[in-house]
Formats: sequence, structure tokens, C-alpha cells
Amino acid sequence: MPVILHHLIYCSRNAIQGEAQEVERQIEDILVTARRNNRAVEVTGALLFTQGCFVQALEGARDRLEAVFERIQCDERRGDVTVLSFEPAAERVFPDWDMAYLGDVAPGTPATIAAMTLNEAFRRKEAKGENILRMMRGVVARERVWAGG
Repeated sequence: MPVILHHLIYCSRNAIQGEAQEVERQIEDILVTARRNNRAVEVTGALLFTQGCFVQALEGARDRLEAVFERIQCDERRGDVTVLSFEPAAERVFPDWDMAYLGDVAPGTPATIAAMTLNEAFRRKEAKGENILRMMRGVVARERVWAGG
């Protein structure tokens, strides 16, 4: 039986406490763990982080996404975890990324367009899964070009 690909997009509030250096360390820990675990279960995706929130797009087999998401919900660094969409998908948006990262960490640093868009979407309560996924896809594509990848 063929595996049906799914996209899971969620948002959550940032519950990481401390100075910018501690926040950076915690985000790096999240990324290292996610990349290792995702690779092992053939899950790909992207994480967008701003000082106030996380948004993550995950893609893979439904049962594997459910297991990954269960661990995410138990992570005390996130609060108010909200699923924006969880549905079948025709193809992966982030096929080459165990976990791409988009974000700003240090307070006072210039916000990326993605971060500003995301914060505005939350402020207006208009964050929709497909819109967030489209935005993240565009930012990852630009970052890849800038990095020469």
C-alpha cells in the first residue's frame, strides 16, 4: 500500500525564557534534535521562529507526523500549540530539508519579511495553513539561492 503524503502546519507561542544567547542555544537544540529525528522517519519540513512564536510545516506519512507532533506538544519550550492544517499533499514542499530554519532570535535584530508577515497574521488571527506554507516555501527558496544551494 503506497504511503499518502501529508502536510501538518502548526503554530505555538514561544515559551523559551532567558537572554538571547540562551534562546539561540535552545533553538539550536530544537533544530539538531528535529533534524536527527526527522531524518530517521522520513519527515521533512521547515521551522519559522520569531521572539513570540513558532510556526512549523512538517511533511511525511500521517502516522509519522502524528508521532513527531506528539513530541512537539510535550515540549515545554512551546505553549498554545495550534494545528493550522493537517491534510494530504501531492508532493513535498521541503524535500531536501530534514528541518529548514527561518527566524530571528535576538531582540532588536531586523525582522525578516516572513517574521513580520507571521506576526501580523497572528495579530489579526488570520494564520491559515496554506498561506503560511506558501510564505515559508518562498522564504526557504530565497534563502537557498542566497546560500548558493
